[in-house]
Amino acid sequence: MSVSAAKPAKPKPGGAQRRHHPGYGRWTPLWFLAPAVAALFLIGIYPTIFALVTSFRRYNITRRADALDGYPFVGFDNYLSVLADRSFWDSLLLTGQFYLTVVPIQIVLGVGIALMLHRPGLGWLRAVTRVSLVVPLATTYAVVGLIGRLIFNRDFGVANQLLGWLGLSLSDWLGNPTGAFIAIVVMDIWQWTPFVALIFLAGLSMVPVDIEEAARLETKSHWALLRYVQLPYLLPGLTAVLILRSADVLKLFDMVFVMTRGGPGSATDLVSVYVQRIGFKVFDLGLGSAQAILLLIMTILLSRLYIRVFYREIE
Repeated sequence: MSVSAAKPAKPKPGGAQRRHHPGYGRWTPLWFLAPAVAALFLIGIYPTIFALVTSFRRYNITRRADALDGYPFVGFDNYLSVLADRSFWDSLLLTGQFYLTVVPIQIVLGVGIALMLHRPGLGWLRAVTRVSLVVPLATTYAVVGLIGRLIFNRDFGVANQLLGWLGLSLSDWLGNPTGAFIAIVVMDIWQWTPFVALIFLAGLSMVPVDIEEAARLETKSHWALLRYVQLPYLLPGLTAVLILRSADVLKLFDMVFVMTRGGPGSATDLVSVYVQRIGFKVFDLGLGSAQAILLLIMTILLSRLYIRVFYREIE
């Protein structure tokens, strides 16, 4: 009698096999996630919750009466004080002027750089340029501020040397309101234009090669090619740039503080510098927290606006 040998069943990959693996348990994936979750909670979630709670309290750590009362709950008084604070609105207006100055320039320069790097040819020059674009992004804000102080130094700065070569009068850049504002604008453009260029370059890499080549055969106009073929693939990147830069400008502190301390006067007193002064010089943490929460709400609203206006799905 012939007996056909049955093939041994192959073990199925998956949970049954993993559960019997030595050292593997139901909670093992959670242990791998725990460090990241803990860091996120300590760095992001807990400070936000603390600021939200503090914004509803009279929380000035220099007032002994507040501490003895347990930092009493005051409702929306801090928010009403912020909305009635003219200095806060002046710093917010200055921040808006800064944003409307740097971001359009960064977008124009970023698109130009991305288009040049997207062109066929150039060989090793494209690779070197892409690597060099990462250098400003890897530089911390404080270091950018120190570099700015050196560039715009009145006595030995590079900016005044260039003015001297051009036969123009030297300027005390960081000592006058207009010069200080121009200085922080230049340094922000230097640091973040490469980021914008890399975002747009990634968008251009998503354009189908056959469609782009057919469009190049149909027209010699670079503007028509950009508007009708490449622009739809740039809009998601543009939305990301606007969202990230809005949040970044509203919290921009290190570079401005190192370069100008918000001066001279209030010429570079961006809203983040003003919030820092209220929270860590006046020590009114309740009022400073209310200002920070309002900026967070503003960032969320701007993000929703950008997504609604600029973002388009690529079909």
